[in-house]
Amino acid sequence: MALAACGTVALSGTAVAAKSGEPAVTTAPLVRGLYQSAYSERNDALWVTVAVGRPPVTSSSLLKVDPDTLAVEQTITPPVTDGTTGAKEAVYGVAVDDEHNTVWVTNTRDNTVAVYSQKDGAHLATLPDVAHAREIVVDEKHDTVWASAFGSATLVAYDSKTFEEKRRVTVEGSSPTGLAVDERTGTVYAADLNGDRLIELGRKSDTRRFITVGDGPISVSLSKNGKVAYTAEQTSGTVSVVDLRTGQVTRTVTTGAGALSVGTDTRSGDIVVVNRTAADVTVVDPRTGTVEATVATGANPNHVEIADGTAYVVDSPARARGGEDLLTRIRLAG
Repeated sequence: MALAACGTVALSGTAVAAKSGEPAVTTAPLVRGLYQSAYSERNDALWVTVAVGRPPVTSSSLLKVDPDTLAVEQTITPPVTDGTTGAKEAVYGVAVDDEHNTVWVTNTRDNTVAVYSQKDGAHLATLPDVAHAREIVVDEKHDTVWASAFGSATLVAYDSKTFEEKRRVTVEGSSPTGLAVDERTGTVYAADLNGDRLIELGRKSDTRRFITVGDGPISVSLSKNGKVAYTAEQTSGTVSVVDLRTGQVTRTVTTGAGALSVGTDTRSGDIVVVNRTAADVTVVDPRTGTVEATVATGANPNHVEIADGTAYVVDSPARARGGEDLLTRIRLAG
């Protein structure tokens, strides 16, 4: 569908010169099977998960990428779970805990989550019983890590220091996918894919609030002050702007087919939405509903991570091209 944008920035093999007010774009091929990324401010590193194929997954890794050069600095291989087939703890979702210098990942096929050291890449723990573990998010202020167990309608919390399970909250009939946490309050938000709603869960209470959003919410992000939530809706190709004080959707913006991931640029207040089917990302001013730019990516963009005014987008899988998946860096316009 057509988008009212300031301009579309095409990709090349390296950097793309942007017109005034448009994002500058750089791309780099990494490896096949990119899924998600998370930025570490402590180490100035981008951690990227890689998994290829269906079970038994024998090709999986956790990459440490230099955000300036987009070069792979370290490749960490997950533990083998089956010596006969060579299957590994295939990594998909990822989040960084800079306070404790760790990386947390979801091993979706194995129904577990795992913890790695940012210092040396050591595998520190595998934590069981997270059915179809999809996404993971870190609340450094409250020493808590949350994982979404899509397969059991459950949100699971861990102590980020000891790796011990702290809470397990099941929301019957839900299908939790994307997560976001307000570190001021410890409140966690989960996109309920099949329920077309946002689930809100307080840090100390099992009381839930449900906020109806668009069709097929799969990812959620918060504004810098934690008062507004943004949900990317895969089925409708939209993003909803949610006033968390009133629990109402104040604006719905069409972004593109297969909206799959959303991130907030805390510097400008803009949001970036990955549109998987459309093979692009949309930069939106959520206060006005204005689409400010549309940026083409590789086929099947999968996830966006935003840090210091820069968006990092991974695409997957490479089957559409027969080669490596791409990491796209977008310097967002100020």
